[in-house]
Amino acid sequence: MAIFRKLLTVYQRRFFALHGVLFLGLLVACARPPELIGVDNPSVPVLSVEGATLHKIFLATTRQASESVGALYSAERAPELGLASVTVSIPPAHVTGELERPKRLPPDPRTEFAIVDPTIYANETAFIRHVNDELTTLPPGRRDILFFVHGYNNTTSDAVLRLAQFVEDTQFEGVPVLFDWASAASLTRYVYDMNSVLIARPLVEEMTQIIGRTNADNYNILAHSMGSLLVMETSTMLATAGNLNSLGRLRSVVLASPDIDMDLFRVQLGIIGNVPDLFFVLLSKDDEALRVSRRLAGGVPRVGAADADELAKLGVIAIDLSEIDDSSSGSHSKFAGSPEVVRWIGQGINDHSNLDRNERASRLGGLLQGVPITISFD
Repeated sequence: MAIFRKLLTVYQRRFFALHGVLFLGLLVACARPPELIGVDNPSVPVLSVEGATLHKIFLATTRQASESVGALYSAERAPELGLASVTVSIPPAHVTGELERPKRLPPDPRTEFAIVDPTIYANETAFIRHVNDELTTLPPGRRDILFFVHGYNNTTSDAVLRLAQFVEDTQFEGVPVLFDWASAASLTRYVYDMNSVLIARPLVEEMTQIIGRTNADNYNILAHSMGSLLVMETSTMLATAGNLNSLGRLRSVVLASPDIDMDLFRVQLGIIGNVPDLFFVLLSKDDEALRVSRRLAGGVPRVGAADADELAKLGVIAIDLSEIDDSSSGSHSKFAGSPEVVRWIGQGINDHSNLDRNERASRLGGLLQGVPITISFD
C-alpha cells in the first residue's frame, strides 16, 4: 500500500507538472456553478415566465442517487441503470450557442436556464411508456430519439443543460435522451472518468435495448469528448454480438471532439465493419482539451484533433471545424457553442431524407453557405 501511495504521488506530481500554468488557469476559470435540478424560483416560478421554452429530457444514468440540493445524482458509480426525466426551461432571450447558466441559486428563469420536475421511474416499463407518450405528440415519420452521451468532467446538471441547449438551438424535433455516466466532474480525475466509461459499457448496451422497445421511428446518437469512447466501445461489443443496428433504426452516430486514441479508433472501426457509413466525426485541430489529453496519452493523437483526410480513409465522414472561432464554450465544444455549427448540425439531424453516405455528405456540404467547415469522405 505504501508503494502504491508513492506511485500515486509521483503520478500526481507529473500530472500537474505536465499541465503547468494551463491546468491552473483552467482551475481558476472553471469554478463550477451550482447544481440546478429540481430548484425552482419561489418568486419567479418557471411556469410563470412568458416566452420561456420547456424541453423534457429523459435520463439513463450509471450514477448513484444524491441528497445534495440540485444534484439528483452523485459522482459515485451505481451497479444498475437509473431512469429519470427532468424539464429544462430556456429563457425567452436565449442566444444561440450560449448557455445562460445561473451562478447562484435559485435560478431566474427570465434570463437563465432552470431544471425542474425531476421524476424517477421505478422500472423500464414506466420509462418506455413516458417516452412513448412524448413520441406520440410528434407526427409519424418524425418520431425520433436523440441519444446524447456527455463527456469528461460533467455533473448531471452540466449534461442536462448542454443537451437542452443543443436541442433548443438545433430545433431538434424529436425526444432527447441523455446517457449520464458517472463522471467525477473534476479536472484532476481523468482516470476515474476513463474507468467510469469502461464500467458503463454493458449499461449502454442495456439502454440501446430499452430504446429499441420504444415506438421511435429512428434514433441518432451524439457523443461528446470521452463520451465518444463509450459509444465506440459499446458499438464494438454490439457489432461482435451481431446486434449493432439490428432493428435498422439507427440513422447516424456523431462523435463531437472525440477523446479517443487514433490507434484504438482504427481497431474499433475494424471490429464494427461496414457500419462506419453512419459515423460522423467533428474535429478541430485547435482543441485545447484534446491537446492536453494527447500529452497524457504519451503523444498519441486524439481522433477529435486528427487529420480529416486520414479519418475519411477509415470510412467515416470527417467534419473539420478548425476555422470556426465563434464558440462561446471554447474549442472543445464547438458542436454546441458555435451558432454556425449548431444550426448546421440541426439542419442535418432534422433532415429525414433516405440518403446514402455520399449523398448525405454532399447535402451537408451544400448547407454550409460560406461557413468555414470542411467535409472529408472517401
